[in-house]
Amino acid sequence: MRIALYAFDGITMFHLAAPLMVFGEVTRLGLAPDWETRVWSDEAGSIRTEEGFPVGDIAGPDTVAWADIVIVTSWPESLPPIGNGLSYALRNAHSRGAEIAGLCLGSFAIADTGLLGGRPAVTHWTKMTELRERNSHAGVDESVLYIDHGDVMTSAGTASSIDSYLHIVRKHLGSAAATRVARSLVVAPHRDGGQAQYIERPVIEASGDTAIADVLSWALERLDQPLPIERLADHARMSRRSFIRQFQFETGSTPARWVLDKRLNEARSLLETTDRSIDNIAALCGFGSAVTLRQNFRSAFAVTPTAYRRQFTVGCATTSTVDRQG
Repeated sequence: MRIALYAFDGITMFHLAAPLMVFGEVTRLGLAPDWETRVWSDEAGSIRTEEGFPVGDIAGPDTVAWADIVIVTSWPESLPPIGNGLSYALRNAHSRGAEIAGLCLGSFAIADTGLLGGRPAVTHWTKMTELRERNSHAGVDESVLYIDHGDVMTSAGTASSIDSYLHIVRKHLGSAAATRVARSLVVAPHRDGGQAQYIERPVIEASGDTAIADVLSWALERLDQPLPIERLADHARMSRRSFIRQFQFETGSTPARWVLDKRLNEARSLLETTDRSIDNIAALCGFGSAVTLRQNFRSAFAVTPTAYRRQFTVGCATTSTVDRQG
């Protein structure tokens, strides 16, 4: 397997180090001694990373003709359109059967080539709107870490590229090989491509000394209790209709949506920072039951509470305390 990694002046060291580490581990473990990885750019020579370090022995564009897989590991933050030379190289490689991947912001380069052909893509969650415009025929899928169409692959932001590289190992060498690489690198062996990115979902708050702002503060201290609209309106000393109208005006959300978002955010925090059971977290966050928490959590984040917690657990020793039905 011959893998070509595209690099450019200003790329972060992480985006170069991640694939070199994962694919290098394949050969170090003897899983596929004939795997070879080369870094290339628009011109042979050297590049300088965003951190200011020079990287030499960078190959030239002819590397693309050598490769079985061509990966655009990232892309400049300014999201420039792809140049004609790079676009031609990627499309030509694709036409002869090479797999093409654009990871993190590299998805923009892939979208510009037209290789997606009306299929959805994914990128870092902060750039979804821009990618939706660039990939206007099919848009984006915000609920996944990576999308592999077989011939073309895109991934979400930064660390999820490791999941993508492990997916490539799994795809070509099998699950056992990918698991060995992941264990050696001490990372999760398989975060599913259908698992939502860990996107911050801020909820707009009311500001100032208003009845709505007071209700928000009051409700935050009572997330474990029933908080129907009628109770919130009573606390604000408003009619139900007036309360809903004023709440939406000041927060941009409905009362029910705001309460659910706050409960989900609190649940995420407890999953990340405590070893409380799923039942206990459900009660503390006002979901009533673990089943209701799981349903709402999976709907919002496309992953179960237990699976979410695993990604924030340092080491494996604490997993025995986790509710395994999550």
